[in-house]
Amino acid sequence: MTGSLRHFGQYEVILLHDGVFEAPADVLIHADGGAARQRAIEALGKPMLQVDVNCFALRGAEGIILVDAGTGTAWGPKYGHARSALQEAGITPEQIQLILLTHIHGDHALGLFDGDAPYFPNAEIFVPGRDFAFFTDPVAREATPEARRGGFKIAEQLVRIYGSRVREIPDGLVLAGIEARPLPGHTPGHTGYLVRGEDKDLLIWGDTLHLADLQPGDPKIGLVFDLDAEMAVRTRQTTLDDAAREGWIIAGGHITGFGRVERASEGYKIVPV
Repeated sequence: MTGSLRHFGQYEVILLHDGVFEAPADVLIHADGGAARQRAIEALGKPMLQVDVNCFALRGAEGIILVDAGTGTAWGPKYGHARSALQEAGITPEQIQLILLTHIHGDHALGLFDGDAPYFPNAEIFVPGRDFAFFTDPVAREATPEARRGGFKIAEQLVRIYGSRVREIPDGLVLAGIEARPLPGHTPGHTGYLVRGEDKDLLIWGDTLHLADLQPGDPKIGLVFDLDAEMAVRTRQTTLDDAAREGWIIAGGHITGFGRVERASEGYKIVPV
């Protein structure tokens, strides 16, 4: 637990490891086309990519907040370990008062559900407004390939199971010491949360990038899961630059541990902290 816990301002931040996501290397894409994509696949150097699936608990004087909720039981026994990590930290589902979603994808939101009941019975769910609008839009659903419609189904569950406890959040200040920052591209409303501290800040950047060894050096590398690949590239480049300039600590849904972004000879690199 020690390596997964940091303090930022009024919050103790606990990284909750939910599992490891695997996918074939051909899910990689590149903004510069096929030849650049092939070089990225070769740079990966293995037929499958494996990335962490994480969510976060923020414990403060006013109670406990989650950023994302993992997969729960929906993706089988290789996932859902964030729930046992919460238990190890002495946190029960009933204690969670607020959950901030970075976006509406299964590995971030399916952990909200216990069958047709809320797994967190007392929590309000804050959802980025642009994501909620998109994933509840029947026209957008029909225009999205069937294999990419999981977010629409999750939005339906969210409304059905949590009802009036689902709230749309604007960009900007969410709570004392926590700012919502729009990071669009992976999904329309994809959002990061900047946790302010006295001497250091933490940006929980969701799925701004998935591959900590490749994408900082070449932000044009993406994955097929980015709904707007061009926007996702721009967001990656801007966020890496902001994090390096501001000296933020960073963490995310698919990178290991906590890190710091530094400029490198080509692009950027993430240095563990």
